[in-house]
Formats: sequence, C-alpha cells, structure tokens
Amino acid sequence: MRMELAAAVTFGLEAVARREIEGLGYKALKTEDGRVTFEGDLRAAVRANLWLRTADRVQIVLSDVRATEFEDIYQTMRGISWEEWISMEGNFTVNAVSVKSKLSSVPAIQKVGERALIDRLREFYPIDRFPKTGAAFDIKISLHKDRAVITLDTTGPGLNKRGYRRLIGKAPLKETLAAAMVELSFWNPERVLADPCCGSGTIPIEAAMIAQNIAPGLSRKFAFDSWEAVDSSLVKEERARCYRQMTPRDDLRIYASDIDPEAIKIARENAEEAGVEESIDFKVRDVRDFRVPESSGVMISNPPYGERIGDRETIDRIYGAWRKFFSENPYWSLFCLTSDKTVEDQVFGRPADRRRKLYNGRMEVCYYQFHGERPTRENLEK
Repeated sequence: MRMELAAAVTFGLEAVARREIEGLGYKALKTEDGRVTFEGDLRAAVRANLWLRTADRVQIVLSDVRATEFEDIYQTMRGISWEEWISMEGNFTVNAVSVKSKLSSVPAIQKVGERALIDRLREFYPIDRFPKTGAAFDIKISLHKDRAVITLDTTGPGLNKRGYRRLIGKAPLKETLAAAMVELSFWNPERVLADPCCGSGTIPIEAAMIAQNIAPGLSRKFAFDSWEAVDSSLVKEERARCYRQMTPRDDLRIYASDIDPEAIKIARENAEEAGVEESIDFKVRDVRDFRVPESSGVMISNPPYGERIGDRETIDRIYGAWRKFFSENPYWSLFCLTSDKTVEDQVFGRPADRRRKLYNGRMEVCYYQFHGERPTRENLEK
C-alpha cells in the first residue's frame, strides 16, 4: 500500500534528513520547516524508523486539507479509514497544534477530531465506549495557515531514544543532533575524530555507529511493533537486514575525553550498550592536556556553555586550550556546537568558515565550522 510518509525533523536539519531518506532509496516529495515528506509503504515506514539518524519521528500522512471551520476537521477525520489501523482495543489519542489559523482553539480541535474518529470506528466496531487498553495510536492534527495535516505516528518515543544511553550526564546532547553534527562535518571513517569534551559520549558513539553502518533504531521498539496492521514478519525481515548490513571495523581512530571521571564512566557504559566500546579510546583528561599522535583530523564537540552547564572560567579554559591546539595543528578542523557567540574570536580570531543555526532542545545554538588547512603528503612528513 503506497502512502505519504513524513519525517519530523529538528529545525535546521531538514536537508540532512532528506539526504538520509533518499539514501534509503525513497523519493522525497517536499521539504518544509521541521518536516520532510516522502513516498513509501509500510516497509518504508519500518525501514525509516530503523535507519534515520537525524529525524525525530516517522509519521503516516493521512490527510492534507484546507480547514477553516470545525466541520472541515470533523468531516476530514471521519472520512479517514481509521479501522484499517486502529483495533477495537486501540489506545488512540488525538493531539493538535494551531499556528496562524482561523481555528485557534487547540482543545476544541482535539475534541472535534476525536469525536469524528470515534464516530467512524463505531461504524465498524459494535461498541459504544472504547476501552483503550491495546496498542497506542498517536494522531496529530497540525494546523498552519488554515492547512490541516493529519498524521499517525509510527515511532513512539522519539528516534533520539536509541536504547544505548541507559545513563546520562549533565545536559545531554540528543543523539539525533550528535549524529547530524558528525554527518555535517568533514569526518569519514578513514580520518581521526576527537571530542575532548565528550560528556556521556554521544558524539563519538554516533560516529562509531555511522562508521560501522549500525542502524540507530536496531536496539529499540517502535509504536508500530504492536499494531495488528503491520505484519510482524515484515519487521523481522527489516531487522535482519540491519544485521546483515553492519560493517564491523577495527581500524577506527576515535578519541573521546572529559575532565569528569564519572562522565567517562557513563560514556564507556553507553558505548558498551551501543556495541562500539572497542572503537573508541576513552580517557579522563583535562582539555588542556589533549594530545593525539595524528597531525590532521576532525574535532567535533559540544562544550559546556553558560546557559547549559559550566561557568565563564571553564569556557575560557576550553577556548584557550583549543586556541593553542589549533595554532600548533593547522591541519585539524573544528566543528563546535554552542550558544556562546564568543567562540570565533576566542579560538581562531576570525569568523567561522560556515555557521548553521540549530536547536538543542528548545535552545537556539550555532554549529560553527572552522576548516583546517588541506594537508599534503609533504607537509605531513615534515
């Protein structure tokens, strides 16, 4: 059954998610703020949940209509074949958002939408009250400028919930954002990667998973796993495919360090849960003592900043260490996510080569990219 699917994405990562979707072999239909729609089927929905590294969730788009009256919502919701998805015991919820639309009352939109859904289901199930004791079905009515998009979530807890991070440190970085930082950098598995402020290890762990083609959703469950409409054999096939496509390697050079021993302990345990503990060299180390034997590489880091954790003295110490390191290692590049706007002046004394506005949770941050000199064989042999 062909359908329209949508990957919900953190603002700023739409292009990255689109590349991932197309890399899975699916045609992207439209890219909007916070959403990439693509064409697929149930297998595509399962595969996208298992493989997308930078998207937040995968939704089935059931309707996209103009709605200026509550009757529009009611008739649209009632016209959807909910019985094809929701069982008699289904635990369905209807949520809504409204932005710049004539229908602005979210509670009223939700109430009308749920009433229409129940009226539709009553045509097929001989009950007056639905027990809602079965599988979860999260339905969303998103109104923007009088356009109503109705979706059914296939994911459940967000795709950042990989399953490996049993322990977290202070101010954890979302796994989806960490993966995007790696994918937006110059790093590839043949190069060195370092994170001298690794915290609970999310950036190096995501890099190691990317390098070995480990599907990020392989160790978790999804909403669709308990749906009668999704054949369990299809899901088993896709999970087995993930295992076959893994490419284990023992030549990765990924260095991760942090001044906090407890953070490194957590990072090691998280890496073990992810199955990549042998791929990462973890050390308890002050950023000022950061050293690696390679003369060129990529540093990707999410250092502490004032609004999150740390104080100005800590930030200045990190920047001072980086300034010294990059002045001595011109063939290294820095990719840094922070809300602190002094990083350009304090570390390099110049504007970043590229900047990208992103969001870490609800906090606006910037992904600064400082490109090192291109190394030549002659330079590296000196």
